[in-house]
Amino acid sequence: MSPRAQVYILAALLALMGAGLTVYKHFELGFPLLPGEYRTVWTIEAKVRFNADGGPVKAALTLPRAQRNMEVLGETFSSSGYGFNIIREDDEYRAVWARRAASGAQSLFYQLDVHQTPGAALEQPLDLSTQVTKPFLGAREQEAVRLAIYSLVDSARERSSDTKTFTTELLTALGDKRNQDRNLIFGFYKDRSLVDVALLVLAAAEIPAHRIRGLYLEDDRRRLDPEDLLEIYDGKRWVVFEPTSGSPGVPKNFFIWQRGGKSLLDVEGGRNSGVTFSVISNDVPARDVAMLSTSQEKEALVDFSIYSLPIEQQSIFKLILLVPVGALVVVLLRVFVGLRTSGTFMPVLLAIAFIETQLLTGLSIFVLILILGLWVRFYLSRLNLLLVARIAAVVVTVVILMGAISVVSYKLGIEQALTVTFFPMIILAWTIERMSIVWEEDGPYEVVVQAGGSLLVAVLAWWVMTNRFIEHWTFNFPELLLVLLGVIMIVGNYTGYRLGELARFRQLVR
Repeated sequence: MSPRAQVYILAALLALMGAGLTVYKHFELGFPLLPGEYRTVWTIEAKVRFNADGGPVKAALTLPRAQRNMEVLGETFSSSGYGFNIIREDDEYRAVWARRAASGAQSLFYQLDVHQTPGAALEQPLDLSTQVTKPFLGAREQEAVRLAIYSLVDSARERSSDTKTFTTELLTALGDKRNQDRNLIFGFYKDRSLVDVALLVLAAAEIPAHRIRGLYLEDDRRRLDPEDLLEIYDGKRWVVFEPTSGSPGVPKNFFIWQRGGKSLLDVEGGRNSGVTFSVISNDVPARDVAMLSTSQEKEALVDFSIYSLPIEQQSIFKLILLVPVGALVVVLLRVFVGLRTSGTFMPVLLAIAFIETQLLTGLSIFVLILILGLWVRFYLSRLNLLLVARIAAVVVTVVILMGAISVVSYKLGIEQALTVTFFPMIILAWTIERMSIVWEEDGPYEVVVQAGGSLLVAVLAWWVMTNRFIEHWTFNFPELLLVLLGVIMIVGNYTGYRLGELARFRQLVR
């Protein structure tokens, strides 16, 4: 296989690998492709309150299960003076607060941050009990209620074709205040909610069902009681219903806190207990949300990456990752355009310095140091110094010039010029040495051409490297550097004419 074919195959593999990892991070891990994207994060706070009797106290709050469309990014517990742990009971997780002695009003807090993701809320199949316990309605005074319940059941069965449509008809009837059977049932169960009565009637119809407790995610809501949905088993799968409308499916903004199981809150050693909820929304950068979600799952692609470094090192790599982009600009301009520069990748280092110093300030400082350095270098050449000593002298001169520029600019109140220290002094010294040699061998015109070409390439590289999209992609998707490497390898195979050569030989072409 020829070297050219190997280059194309290797470049294609690198590009596919980089693009594949980028697509995976975007769609699976949630990293944003565009800068400035935000995600809504809901902060839910549960407040447990009760009056302690003065002795030992124990409070247990059921915690929400994992959901397909709701991702828990973090949780915190507040319990001053209480011991705390999380236990598992009957396939449920419960937060347990305990204290040896407490009296008076007590408040305990549990807070979690939730990010809503696309997809279905519930996952099938579910390992939930399908056992049905029929209500006991044996007393004489309950006979009318029993007849009303079975009348509703029979009426709903006549108007439905399966368990799902039966439940819809039943909930519609229970919500119709003109229905006499419904009024009789609610008149007997005065302290029961719609879901309580629906569970009673469904049990009479021998349909497995249970309650779902949760919250509607709406901004700035306080002291909320949990709201109920109804979930029934149709013989194959569990189906959720909104009890008021009777429509199947979990509402899009509904966060499920508890699904079946025992009570939401149990308190021992206290009375008048209850739990209320508060909800507030926050707009958080999409990258932060992705980082929080992947930290929970310990994704290897993120755990063993730049994101695992300390913040100080991350900020350094944020600049370093832009260097390959500048290198690509240099390659394109030298291979396709034919611009002559002083050194191959010296413009990239200048572009990095321009990022820190601002463009106009950096250009002015560079030209000033270059002119003064060349003047000093020409004087040193008359002293017949050895090469190493001459370059060392130029380095010292550059340092002195940088210090002088900083002091003078500070005294004049030009703060931007203080960033002269971001210029790589060794590169400046070597550039001055190289330019002086070019002046002696090829004349001042070639110095102007190479210096102008270097500055032009540096400015173009600076313009590309400071693009907000480029900065975002290189830092959040460093895998794209593999694609960039593949492009550079393909460009390196180009052997055609450069634009500069076409302009140079245009008379010959004619």
